[in-house]
Amino acid sequence: MSLIHESPLNIEQIERNFREIAPALNEAEAVLESNRCVYCYDAPCVHACPTHIDVPSFIKKIASGNLLGSARVIFDANPIGGTCARVCPVEVLCEGACVEKTLMAKPIEIGRLQRYATDFVMRSERDVFSAGVPNGKSIGIIGSGPAGLSCATYLARLGYAVTIYERKPLPGGLDTYAMAEYKMSQRVSVDEAKMVERLGVQFKLNTEIGRDVSLEDLQTQHDAIFLAIGLGATNRLNIEGENLSGVMDALDFIERIKTRDWKTVPLGKTVAVIGAGNTAIDAVTQAKRLGAERVMMIYRRTERDISAYQYEYDLAKKDAVEFYWNTAPVEIIGGESVAALRCVKTENGQPIDGTAFEIPCDMVIKAIGQQKSVAFLSQIQGVELDEKGRVLVNTETMQTTNPRIFAGGDCVNGGREAVDAAQTGKLAAQGIHFSLTGEKVEFAGAKIPFIEKIHGEMSLITPAAYDEPAIPAEDLGVKSYS
Repeated sequence: MSLIHESPLNIEQIERNFREIAPALNEAEAVLESNRCVYCYDAPCVHACPTHIDVPSFIKKIASGNLLGSARVIFDANPIGGTCARVCPVEVLCEGACVEKTLMAKPIEIGRLQRYATDFVMRSERDVFSAGVPNGKSIGIIGSGPAGLSCATYLARLGYAVTIYERKPLPGGLDTYAMAEYKMSQRVSVDEAKMVERLGVQFKLNTEIGRDVSLEDLQTQHDAIFLAIGLGATNRLNIEGENLSGVMDALDFIERIKTRDWKTVPLGKTVAVIGAGNTAIDAVTQAKRLGAERVMMIYRRTERDISAYQYEYDLAKKDAVEFYWNTAPVEIIGGESVAALRCVKTENGQPIDGTAFEIPCDMVIKAIGQQKSVAFLSQIQGVELDEKGRVLVNTETMQTTNPRIFAGGDCVNGGREAVDAAQTGKLAAQGIHFSLTGEKVEFAGAKIPFIEKIHGEMSLITPAAYDEPAIPAEDLGVKSYS
């Protein structure tokens, strides 16, 4: 099979399959839902949100009809609040922490309420913030994903001249190119980027660092640099047949879907997706909704070990996806194109001898994580990486070991949610401002629970701090600094 579209569905059927799974609330629904909130004093939903949006405050404003004020509260803490209202795993964040599960036996629909308020200002192109008085300083941001847009927003509000360099033709990073289409269309993240642009931020699209402009030139032009480059290409399987026609990376597959030019999206009749994370779920569910006759998810460990969220997994099950557990691919079989996937059974992720079998398929999608951009990052003088290729930063200021360069998002934390990236952009804006002016500022929701001071001082620690207790810098062989 060459990479062509083989769906039996017509355009109308596909459009129905890709309708939003969480549609917008109407006014009556929003008022009713907002009035369920008990406005907790020490609201657990605020603590559970990585950007610490004041959830009771924005919900109260919806209840009183002040949608502009509600959106202001949201965007003050999270400049990509419209995106996060759609793609955040609210079930394990704000809504998962909600205490109001009494009357209706379910948490308040915080995500949909957040969308209701942010959509109001985005539709009307009403700006809730304005640029600060120019301070004569310039910042270059590499990458226009959540971290880059967030950092740019706060710096513009402080009066900096900000330029974002983006290699893609549209801004927004993975929010624009890699979110499942039934969760969010490209329009939302692009509209948020336009809000940032209206603050005076300059976007240089189709601009790749190293090809169109050198990092050295950026460092000459700007007083500080923020790295928001995300991650690199999809990891390789390193098995025979990986280069056959019919083998595709999940992110490339999803990016083609984002165009909504349905008949040009490559699709086989029988699709095997390798991996079990949230991206793998996005791939299998969308392949099924495009009209593939059979879609399978192949994973080398057990059902209990999947990294995808439970609600994502439930969605795949509802879409009649088949699951192969304890199964590892060892070869992609075919002539010029894919014909089957040869696999072996595994135990604890390790292959079992004599258990090889074949799964007939005509398309293989790889969803096994992304590589770190080590080749690019290693070229930046003074910027140190950890053993996994992630940028080392001071987690309070997001400053790297090169004092003029800051970093945030996936290149630091190894790949988390958009909302986590937005928070690092906020911290970086504060850190850049302090580094250049000596003035401390604190934006809404800047305090984050998982970063703690060690013996009264911040330490330079690895990105593992996002998941584990902080490690003193001296234990890592890295000198602490403030």
